[in-house]
Amino acid sequence: MFQAATINATNKTDFYRELCQQLNGLLHGERDTIANAANTSALIFQALPDLNWAGFYFLKSDSELVLGPFQGKTACVRIAVGKGVCGTAVEKGASILVEDVHAFPGHIACDAASRSELVVPLHHDGKILGVIDLDSPTPSRFDAEDQAGVEALARIFVEASY
Repeated sequence: MFQAATINATNKTDFYRELCQQLNGLLHGERDTIANAANTSALIFQALPDLNWAGFYFLKSDSELVLGPFQGKTACVRIAVGKGVCGTAVEKGASILVEDVHAFPGHIACDAASRSELVVPLHHDGKILGVIDLDSPTPSRFDAEDQAGVEALARIFVEASY
């Protein structure tokens, strides 16, 4: 049975390298997308400090994301492509790092406590399958190193699940 280890890295590069190793171990041999999304969101929520939400939205049609497994308060169930941070990330096909969600045009406030957000698309065979969405109650919580680290986690999730 997998047990997450405390990460005592002194910098974000080492932190995410170790977290990626843990995610690889956690997902090894499991192909079920929902099970892997549940465990991935739990590991991220447990390992990353200062989060109030970590989870997935999956693209169920060309125009809509639907809530997947997550950790945190209840969330918006459906998000239109092109709307909010998650829908905009899908529309652009790229990660979006938002230092202050109140300054993001069209931000969807599922949890009023959220102040910053990082959304990373899940790419597979030239298609976007959905996104990993991280929220924090702290403005400017995420930076480029977090983005690169979560993008690496997203690749591990996709490789294990599809």
